[in-house]
Amino acid sequence: MPLDLIIRNARLSSAGARDETVDIGIQDGIIAAVEPKIAADGPQHDARGKLVSPGLVESHFHLDKAMIVDRVPLQANRMVRDHMERTASIKHTFTLEDIYARARATIEQCVLHGVTHMRTQVEVDPNVGLLGFEAIEQLRKDYAWAIDIQLCVFLQEGWTDVPGADENLVSCLERGAPVVGGGIRYDKDGPGQIRRVFELAQQYDIDVDFHLDGGYDIKQFDYPQVCEITDSIGWQGRVAFGHGSKFSCLPVKQQAAVGKRLGESGVSLAVLPATDLFNGGRHMEHTVMRGVADANTLIENGANCTISTNNVLNPFTPYGDCSLTRIVNLYANVVQRDGPKDLGVCFEMITDRAARLMRLPDYGIMAGKVADLVVWDEESPADIIAKCALPLAGFKRGRQLFSRDLPTLIRA
Repeated sequence: MPLDLIIRNARLSSAGARDETVDIGIQDGIIAAVEPKIAADGPQHDARGKLVSPGLVESHFHLDKAMIVDRVPLQANRMVRDHMERTASIKHTFTLEDIYARARATIEQCVLHGVTHMRTQVEVDPNVGLLGFEAIEQLRKDYAWAIDIQLCVFLQEGWTDVPGADENLVSCLERGAPVVGGGIRYDKDGPGQIRRVFELAQQYDIDVDFHLDGGYDIKQFDYPQVCEITDSIGWQGRVAFGHGSKFSCLPVKQQAAVGKRLGESGVSLAVLPATDLFNGGRHMEHTVMRGVADANTLIENGANCTISTNNVLNPFTPYGDCSLTRIVNLYANVVQRDGPKDLGVCFEMITDRAARLMRLPDYGIMAGKVADLVVWDEESPADIIAKCALPLAGFKRGRQLFSRDLPTLIRA
């Protein structure tokens, strides 16, 4: 029986499978077989012994406010944290078409860098309303051929006693948003917002994804309340949060305790190195703290962690090319991790561990899983991170999305 596609001569990125090549047979967008030599006909893609991994996963992204850095007021003082205010100052200029165009360009760059899944945070504060939700929801449908997008709706600028805020968020949940979140730091009643988020999660039977424990003040943490409620309502495995930069300010033994607690409650952390590195330590004139949580330490003590881009070309992170491998390389430099073991875990954080955070049951390279695949010109997952590698080819449900030629040196 002919197959829709056979990827031949692939070396799998999974541990222990890097020396021998296999063929990956695909039928109706699903991996039908992974065998040393598939005896079937059909269109073929020769991986030429290159490494093949599952598609990359962006577990925490902001599509709706990407690519606005050229429109906001310039930052006047390095030691000021005014990125939220600068972003808020132009939200009233956003239109449906504007958000769609910026997010579309960002999605396409992510796809070209090997991303096949994304959870994107969508702000529904009263000063932007539902424009972001409507634009990203339309993009989710329009780009389903290339990427699976989960929308997490949340309020960035405050919830408590903000007229129209709760109504906006509930409206999105009524329309099918699969994840609800919160920006705890900017609410005058952070614990109250956490309780409300979980209340809505139970009501609509959806997952939870907070912005939590950013900054450097270690006298107070929000993750214990999140873990307690997660345990009490049985939401283990359905809760995540981004940032956690406060953890970088703790001694290693205390970081280990955080990892153990997160692991026990099934609460995942998405570390956002570019944003936290750019915004951290603004109160320090010299010997500036890094402010990036060491996810490897947390993982070693039981937590599930991921690494994600968060922002591209906006006041929170005024740079970026949508290369997730570059973001992970930055992370590894900041937390000073290297070698096959640690960098292998780093690669897990943008593949299998990120898929676990997003609860993707059909993710991976084995028969019965969706054929979302990326080809790399590297020897190992660790090399992909160490070299900020660019993928050679990508496939979504067995359909090729892009190809990238290797550069050729033109000798004298």
